[in-house]
Amino acid sequence: MIKNTTLNYSINFDPKKRKIKEIKFIIFHYTGMKKEIDALKRLTSAKSKVSSHYFIKNNGKILTLVPDLYVAWHSGVSSWQKYRSINKNSIGIEISNPGHGIKYKKFNKKQVRSILRLTKFLIKKYKIKSKFILGHSDVSPDRKIDPGEKFPWEYLSKRNIGIWHDLNKKKLLKERNRKLGELDKNMFIQNLYKIGYGKKLKRNVKNFKILTNSFQRRFRQELINGIIDKECLIISKNLVTKFR
Repeated sequence: MIKNTTLNYSINFDPKKRKIKEIKFIIFHYTGMKKEIDALKRLTSAKSKVSSHYFIKNNGKILTLVPDLYVAWHSGVSSWQKYRSINKNSIGIEISNPGHGIKYKKFNKKQVRSILRLTKFLIKKYKIKSKFILGHSDVSPDRKIDPGEKFPWEYLSKRNIGIWHDLNKKKLLKERNRKLGELDKNMFIQNLYKIGYGKKLKRNVKNFKILTNSFQRRFRQELINGIIDKECLIISKNLVTKFR
């Protein structure tokens, strides 16, 4: 167990223990509730049927809700690359934040420090690959938008947590809003499938926009509009090899 965490166990988890080698993912969430205490109550209430392994409070304090070797109920219907039902292979981390529906805010410095400390511990303990450190919106793009565009993915990637592109920002910005033809748009969607975004969604305009929004929320956080432009295509090309 990571040092200096507080036990606040939830009863919402599968009773059967899993093997250490089954743990392959870390999934970040935000709580999406106005009051932190209400979020904690929900994650530990039998009525809610939801939980996570860890909870990071506004003051940076880390709570352990479900032991790592039990399956917590945090991702629901989800997929990434060849994996389905991500709960069985993941550790879920909930971070206190009211979310988009109330008053979405930046994750504070204390929370980010705790994210770094906890995630580095888990990566080392379970040998988790960077390509499997994801957000809820990555694995459930048609249902979820957390942890959202204010989550510090780029900052974390520079500290070996998760993946980010290595492209020049100024050059990229010049490609923003540049229109693409249908062939290039299709190439972008194919790149999303190669990265790991769900092929399970039906191939139609509505779901392509959902996938694009999810991609932008993670990798082009300044503008989330569901429109595939040249900047998105270039970023996706850069990421394909990193997620192999």
